[in-house]
Amino acid sequence: MRQFAVKERKRRNILPFLRHLLLYLLLVIYLFPFYLVVINAFKDRRAIISNPLGIGSAVKLINFHQAFIKMNYWQGFWNSLVITALSVVLIAFFSSMTAYYFLRYKGKLSKFLFFLMVASMLIPFQAIMIPLVRIYGSTLKLLDNKWILIYMYLGFGSSLSVFVYHGFMKSIAVELEEAALVDGCTPVQTFFKIVFPLLRPTTITLVVLNVLWIWNDFLLPSLVLISRTNRTLPLSTFYFHGTYTSDYGLLMAGLLLTIIPVIAFFILMQKHVISGILQGAIK
Repeated sequence: MRQFAVKERKRRNILPFLRHLLLYLLLVIYLFPFYLVVINAFKDRRAIISNPLGIGSAVKLINFHQAFIKMNYWQGFWNSLVITALSVVLIAFFSSMTAYYFLRYKGKLSKFLFFLMVASMLIPFQAIMIPLVRIYGSTLKLLDNKWILIYMYLGFGSSLSVFVYHGFMKSIAVELEEAALVDGCTPVQTFFKIVFPLLRPTTITLVVLNVLWIWNDFLLPSLVLISRTNRTLPLSTFYFHGTYTSDYGLLMAGLLLTIIPVIAFFILMQKHVISGILQGAIK
C-alpha cells in the first residue's frame, strides 16, 4: 500500500513537470522566428548570410534609419493609426447600441436581424471581395479612400462585436435601467450613463482584438487603397519587401518597425484584457 502511494505521488509530481516542459518548448518554437527578425535587423547582408542564427559583433542602427526613410514610415504609421482608431471607435459605439436594442426591444424583427448578423460571420471575406471591389471600384468609383475602408471595417467588424456585447448585456440587471427611467433618464441617457459604463471590460477586450485585426490587416487595404500616400504600414512593408528583397537586414528592420507599435499596445492593454475576462466570468 505504501509503495502504491509513493508511485502515485511520483506520478503526480512528474505530470506538472512534463506539462511545464511542453509549454516552455512551445514558447521557444513560437518565439524563434521573432528572435531571427530581431537579431538580423541589426546586421548587414553579409553577416546574415554567413551566420543568420548568431548575434552580431556590433549593434548597427543603419538598417532602421534606411528602412524608416525608404518605406515612408511616418506616412504609413499615420494612415494605419487613423484607420485603426476610427474603425475601432465606430465599431464599439454602434455595436454596443445595436446589441442593446436587440436585447431590450425584443420582437420578431430584432431576433431576425440579430441572427442575420450572427450568420454573416460564417461568410468568408474571400467569397465577397471580388464583388466588393467591382461595386465600389467599377460602379461607384469610391476606391482609394480611407473613409471607405473605415466604413468597410465597420461593416465587417460589427457582427462579432454585437454578438459579444449581446451575450454580456444579459448579465446586466434590468432593474438598474428601470430605476434610471424612474429618476427621469431617457432611454439614450440610460444606455450611456448606466449600461455602457458596465460594458467596460467587454469594450476593452473588443478594442484590443479589433486593433490587432485592423492594424495587421493586409488583404482589404490592398484592395481599397491604391495610391502610395494612402498605404498603411502592412502595405508599405509589402512594397518595401518587393523592392529590397535581397537586402535581408533592411527587410528585418522594416518588419520590426511595423510590429513594434501593435506589440507595445498589446502589452499596455494586456492587464485590462485579463481583468475584463475575469469580470465577465464572475458575472
